[in-house]
Amino acid sequence: MNKERVKELLREALDQNNKLFLIDLQFLENNKIKVVIDGDEGVPLSECVRISRNIEHNLDREEEDFALEVTTPDIAHPLTHKRQYKKNKGRTLKVKTNDNEYEGSLTGVNENGITLHWKAREPKPVGKGKHTVEKNIVLPYVDIKEAKVKIIFN
Repeated sequence: MNKERVKELLREALDQNNKLFLIDLQFLENNKIKVVIDGDEGVPLSECVRISRNIEHNLDREEEDFALEVTTPDIAHPLTHKRQYKKNKGRTLKVKTNDNEYEGSLTGVNENGITLHWKAREPKPVGKGKHTVEKNIVLPYVDIKEAKVKIIFN
């Protein structure tokens, strides 16, 4: 399998739509190629088909047979690219760092990290009982071990 040719064809296909970006490219056993892409506004099925055809139609199966899968990350897949955070602004994330775990609404995204916002029940500073407080935390990308979008069913 000519891996460099596959990478070149994939790059060409992604360059045709600057809203798409590569999450993962794997060359597996039995000449299976797995491409995982994402987009700033999601990825329509037609784009997966277009990218698949761009790769498939420019490789010769007579020369070497292969299987090709072009897909998007499933919901269980952690966020791995900064652009994925921007796309998920406003959604609830579960974020693991080396020191702690956080769950909150993604309210801010910049080049250095993300901001999460959530409400928590804490003991009152004076007297008995609890009160609701709003919390924010800024997490640099370098501190994030894993971040996943949390699915909330209403």
